[in-house]
Amino acid sequence: MFISELSLVNFKNINQAEFSFSPSVNCFLGNNGQGKTNLLDAIYYLSYTKSFFNSIDSQNVNFNENFFVIQGKIEENDSIFDLYCGMKKAEKKVFRKNKKVYKKLADHIGVFPVVMITPYDINLILEGSDTRRKFLDGLISQFNKQYLADLLSYNKLLKQRNAMLKDMRFQKSYDLLEVYEASMDEKARLIHKVRKDFIEEFTPLFNQFYRDISSNLEHVDLLYDTDLNDHTLSELFQLNRSKDEKLGYTSAGIHREDLVFSIEGNPIKKFGSQGQQKTYLIALKLAKYEFIRQQKKVSPVLLLDDIFDKLDDNRVGYILDLISLNKVGQCFITDTSTTKVPSVLSDFNVSFNQFEIISGTVKS
Repeated sequence: MFISELSLVNFKNINQAEFSFSPSVNCFLGNNGQGKTNLLDAIYYLSYTKSFFNSIDSQNVNFNENFFVIQGKIEENDSIFDLYCGMKKAEKKVFRKNKKVYKKLADHIGVFPVVMITPYDINLILEGSDTRRKFLDGLISQFNKQYLADLLSYNKLLKQRNAMLKDMRFQKSYDLLEVYEASMDEKARLIHKVRKDFIEEFTPLFNQFYRDISSNLEHVDLLYDTDLNDHTLSELFQLNRSKDEKLGYTSAGIHREDLVFSIEGNPIKKFGSQGQQKTYLIALKLAKYEFIRQQKKVSPVLLLDDIFDKLDDNRVGYILDLISLNKVGQCFITDTSTTKVPSVLSDFNVSFNQFEIISGTVKS
């Protein structure tokens, strides 16, 4: 699967641009702040119906404008389909496939799979559990529609329970609260099982990528931290009832679970070097890529944002080997140098298109 054409209007710093892409490698080159990463984000938008970097849609509109449009032509074997994303300030975002509007944006997830590798991935290690849950949920949702539906239902119920906990009229009168809790417990069981099964299947793949990149220098692990191994959600609600009433929100459940990133049995955030953390994250993202490929039987589009400037030769070389050996499909690369990446790709005998980006405009 690959994106053959992309058209943008008023997206971030790009007033208007049109592209025809190679199904192999495409390079966006130019100085910092010119719009290279914005182009990757536009492709990401067509996959996830939102920005990788800014979830507030209105803030992705070009200054002094009140709308943006992203359009792409996607090719998969003998199939071709068009994607359209249009957003106007103060109005609901519109997302279409072949001119048919999605009733729910969630229905689009997994149609056009994309994996982004960026220096911002370090937030998976440095930030809180919410960031890692989003990574987990976003990955599973690419190939499991029911999981996404259950997750959305659980989150809706969670908001309702939290609202009741903040409303003094419902405290000490638990009938309605327990109705919501029973529904949450049912959804939590389903979500917990899918997450647990996924981690068991995904971790060996991740470990293999880490061993390959690091030459098997140390042992890393990826663990699923959850209270639902020992208690049902209903039991957790009972155990935390008084606490939740005081806090005014739900303190335990699948919305509080985490992924534990470890190296030699210790948290990689505290005990991993910068190089080990970078290797961990690249292995995590490449495992995501391969897992989606195996599940959906198509190669996702790979977006590489400024990694050639941030990684050492060993890690860059590993990724280039994957590209040159055709182990990944279509790939997009950004870099601040107009010569470095083209030179390296030529050394690896990789065919590519290149586009120079200057102040949001494109020079092929």
